[in-house]
Amino acid sequence: MFPISDEHPTLRPPIMTIGILGVMFAAWFLFQGAGFDPVRLATAVCNWGMVPGEITKRAALGLSVPIGPNMGCEIDNWRENYLTPLTSMFLHGGWGHIIGNALFLWVFGNNVEDSMGHRRFVVFYLICGLAAAAAHIALDPASPVPTVGASGAISGVMGAYLVLYPRVRVNVYIPPIFILPFPAWAVLVYWFFLQVFTGLPQMLAVNRQVSGGVAVWAHVGGFVAGVALVKAFVNPTYLRRRSAPLTDQAVSVS
Repeated sequence: MFPISDEHPTLRPPIMTIGILGVMFAAWFLFQGAGFDPVRLATAVCNWGMVPGEITKRAALGLSVPIGPNMGCEIDNWRENYLTPLTSMFLHGGWGHIIGNALFLWVFGNNVEDSMGHRRFVVFYLICGLAAAAAHIALDPASPVPTVGASGAISGVMGAYLVLYPRVRVNVYIPPIFILPFPAWAVLVYWFFLQVFTGLPQMLAVNRQVSGGVAVWAHVGGFVAGVALVKAFVNPTYLRRRSAPLTDQAVSVS
């Protein structure tokens, strides 16, 4: 199931949500070659994706993990590795990955931004992304596998939405043809526990590198950070305005 829209209009254009999406797609096309060149894509993921074992120094230098056909990602000690919790937030592993993340960010991000203001929203987004990275590192600090994607930061936005707008209806696409409205709390709580249940086998596994390619505990960490931090970032004035009767306000539909 995929959320495709919500039924809560915004008062201001979501400039920063659009900006973050723009940076994500610019990185995908200009830096990662839109996935059409496997070597270019693998190089970007390996060099600028987050590798927990490189940050903690618990992965052996020179260890190589497969990253594509006849390609491996080798553990190194570049100083730039400490930037990868940030850079990895704007990289993706494929078209499905970036489109899915973009959809979730658009559905939930514009209303959260509208309640925080543009600058607060960007800071909140980045902090949630870093919290997600920290959760992933804490779970498997020696992992040599590179991780990329905006989903940890977006999970924080989803956690904030749950706190702010639990009763707003979200239109969800259920394959193959159904589009049904659900309250946001039902969609987001279901999504959160799906991440937890998916991640439990990873915590119990002897070899935690076997994770299905999805850093679900980063999702959990980002979501929890969003729930915990949203009240510190929300702008009370903006939130009150959003609670006023919509007939008294100019709105743009989200």
